[in-house]
Amino acid sequence: MQYEGVLQKMQTELGSPIQYYLVFENDFLHLNQLLNKVLKIDFIKFQCLNCGRDRTIYRQGFCKNCFFEIPTAGDWIMRPELSTAHLDKEDRDLAYEKKVQLKPHIVYLANSSNIKVGVTRKTQVPTRWIDQGAHEAIEIVEVPNRYLAGITEVALKDHVGDKTNWRKMLTNAIEDKNLVEWRNKLRQYIPEEASEYYIESNAETHLEFPVLRYPEKVKSLNLSKTPSYHGILKGIKGQYLIFEDDTVFNVRGNEGFYVGLTIA
Repeated sequence: MQYEGVLQKMQTELGSPIQYYLVFENDFLHLNQLLNKVLKIDFIKFQCLNCGRDRTIYRQGFCKNCFFEIPTAGDWIMRPELSTAHLDKEDRDLAYEKKVQLKPHIVYLANSSNIKVGVTRKTQVPTRWIDQGAHEAIEIVEVPNRYLAGITEVALKDHVGDKTNWRKMLTNAIEDKNLVEWRNKLRQYIPEEASEYYIESNAETHLEFPVLRYPEKVKSLNLSKTPSYHGILKGIKGQYLIFEDDTVFNVRGNEGFYVGLTIA
């Protein structure tokens, strides 16, 4: 069976285990059904997720020109504390920025390789946690805009990490933590502007990933250097495909790559 299309981050559905889908323009694959099968990936060309041209992908699936021009790649995406829509102040496109920034946002704790703090729109819970490969997560505050979430994250980063060790996450070198205790401990560091939005009573969310075997030492597949690869799919975690030979492939990290997929 053969499929072809531009890579975008895998779509997910909460379940035990989580269900993963790779969606192309005219087709989609239910990836859980491909476990223990040979999957061949061939890089064909680039296709910028914004302009659609065959230009080298710079970041986030966009070519360099688009990355520095379009509103969906503004600095506030990666650094929520830079959001200004609540001040009626434009970065690249105020209408778009208001649509995204002036919505309820969650600051959370997640444990994927270690405990980390993060920010996401409320509508992206639990998708954001799944994409990070977190096996447990909990909400800390729910605020009315992205700016308040950003300054809360910045304040909490002084006391807990904000990065995932992707190698530890993929080898499942993890340990359970009491996230309720961690949330309570961090409460004192929430900025005054966001303190009224503290969430007192919710429990941890636990996530189960479809992995038959975790790699012992991961080898990352880079399609720019290795344009053709095949291997037996053994698991899916975060936005990574895990293969029998310990190769891992970051689907989201290769957004904008137009590929051919062959299933044997």
